[in-house]
Amino acid sequence: MTTDHGQLDVGLRFLGAVGTVTGSKFLLRVGKQRILVDCGLFQGYKNLRLRNWAPFPVKPSQINSVVLTHAHLDHSGYLPLLCRDGFSGDVLCTSSTRDLCKYLLPDSGFIQEKDAALANRYGHTKHHPARPLYTRDDAEKCLRQFKNVAFGKTHNIGHDIEVLFRRAGHIPGAATVQFVIGDRTIVFSGDLGHPDSPTVPPPEIIRHADTLVVESTYGNRQRNKEDPEQALADVINRTVGRGGSVIIPAFAVGRTQLMLHHLRRLIDANRIPRVPVFLDSPLAINATDVFANHPDDHRLSLEEAEAACSLPRYVHDPEESKALDHDPMPKIIIAGSGMATGGRVLHHLKVYAPDARNSVVFTGYQAGGTRGAAMVRGTESIKIHGQYWQVNAEIVNLDMLSAHADSEEIIEWLSHFEKPPTQVFIVHGEPEASDALRLKIAEHLGWDCTLPEMDHEYPL
Repeated sequence: MTTDHGQLDVGLRFLGAVGTVTGSKFLLRVGKQRILVDCGLFQGYKNLRLRNWAPFPVKPSQINSVVLTHAHLDHSGYLPLLCRDGFSGDVLCTSSTRDLCKYLLPDSGFIQEKDAALANRYGHTKHHPARPLYTRDDAEKCLRQFKNVAFGKTHNIGHDIEVLFRRAGHIPGAATVQFVIGDRTIVFSGDLGHPDSPTVPPPEIIRHADTLVVESTYGNRQRNKEDPEQALADVINRTVGRGGSVIIPAFAVGRTQLMLHHLRRLIDANRIPRVPVFLDSPLAINATDVFANHPDDHRLSLEEAEAACSLPRYVHDPEESKALDHDPMPKIIIAGSGMATGGRVLHHLKVYAPDARNSVVFTGYQAGGTRGAAMVRGTESIKIHGQYWQVNAEIVNLDMLSAHADSEEIIEWLSHFEKPPTQVFIVHGEPEASDALRLKIAEHLGWDCTLPEMDHEYPL
């Protein structure tokens, strides 16, 4: 379909990551073709999570392709539902993203089944019976539709549409996505990383886009530039010195591997005591294997990667995980999830958070409405499995470990564009962060930007 001027009729509809950092879904319409860029879950506040249960705004069967920027669930976690409800096209992504989703998505389905079962068992639900959003089986079936696209190679999808992946520097496999549609170039930043990560290559420079969609997670702040290893060493030494343990709710993909690298360096340099380190997350264990098997997607040498991955004791069995909570000796436990929204870390928090000798160390952005955000904010108690548990442990957030570019780093990345894009949409941020980035872009680059409205289509 073309306009009166002979141009292809192209529109972009924002179905998530508007006024929030979660639920990334952008529907690119090219004539009658529909391409969904990212397919993420809403997370955090209950009113956001309820959106996951609403009917999808477009019939999934009418979507031709899905293009994933990276594997995190706020970008990929709705896929099992989309496929179950009728989407039958290809899911295009990088090789690392595909391999990570092979573990992330079934794990998400398993956790949702488990949470529904616990809710029914203990009665802390308004729904009788509680049911999962989707199942592990749903997730495993959707993986059949994944198709690898290499970085830097143009791939044709549909009629008159080319797609190109470049490195975004966020986690292994994360990409910015460029579409060329006729004579127009449309770029989605995905989640941008920062240039000085010791484990992930920096974001690639982009010099042209007619339309740009850019994230704003840290649009209103600068990342703490302190030495992360010194900060980590300080909290570990304080905690072990008072006979406590360190609980690290870590994101399974990217952050866990970064933590293992820093811990290995600190132990080898005798900067922290040689207390046992446990990786108590089957998902993070699998993600660490993917990390090791994709050397082109990280910066570590083979020796550094092997040293980091060999550091912890891997906890596979649930009974072994429970046994950690009965061991009084100081230790470091890394467990998912990174914002304490689910997973094995919840069981550890029940035991370790009430004891002032212990520490809980968060490792980056904590979305509003999560337990992590509440604990970093100083809450005195947290609700887990229908009960409230006191928080007396020391709470630390090492936000310098975040995998997101801060406002200055985003501006630096944008400054390489050779001319201003015709349209700039700011997404994937809390309202204050997105508006702050809008103002900063206007001040430093002179570009006009739009904060899009939820479920609104904009002509391109």
